[in-house]
Amino acid sequence: MVESSPLLPDRQVTHLRERTLASACVWRGHFLSVHCDEVTLPDGRRASREYVRHPGAVLIVPALPDGRLVVERQYRYSVRQAVIEFPAGKRDPRESSFRCAQRELWEETGYRAAQWARVGVLHPTIGYSDEVIEIWFARGLQAGERRLDDGEFLDVLAVPPDELLAAVPRGEVTDGKTLTALLWWQNVASGAWPIDWRDAAAWASEADAGIPAGEQEGAA
Repeated sequence: MVESSPLLPDRQVTHLRERTLASACVWRGHFLSVHCDEVTLPDGRRASREYVRHPGAVLIVPALPDGRLVVERQYRYSVRQAVIEFPAGKRDPRESSFRCAQRELWEETGYRAAQWARVGVLHPTIGYSDEVIEIWFARGLQAGERRLDDGEFLDVLAVPPDELLAAVPRGEVTDGKTLTALLWWQNVASGAWPIDWRDAAAWASEADAGIPAGEQEGAA
């Protein structure tokens, strides 16, 4: 039955919660691990839940002064094809999301940004992973030398937003996190979703002080 009711925050949705009874790690890799938990369902029955734990990641939407967006073309072995994506990467242990965003943008593209805005989060594979990706916008870009990881190969492209959007219905942009970030970009560019731009130094100061991104005064 379809309910007609306002959207509620998670803390108010208690009738759907599952309670963890036991949890076991069944495989551990370089940075991912697979877990199998036993849970109690809302009706009291028991069930198992298999999922992947992930350290978390960031995605950056970098905008050049002429309005073009910086994207990457990278071969993804899991789908056996080269994919268009915004710069992104996983967080290192104890690394803040802002410092991760700075590092990934520089390492993968060579750009450093003067201003940043944290716009939101997404769960890219919510059915089987706890991965959380924080979305950042960057502008005031200054080009430099990039520093790719060993064994990492990718092209850096500067694409007009209209061209990037037109590639979506043609099936040329299929990466889920990039599609989500494009939704954010469309609404920010139109003025529908205001965001809070701050200098890199301000974000860095609060990140290094241990203040989680999103909890700063005035942050989006």
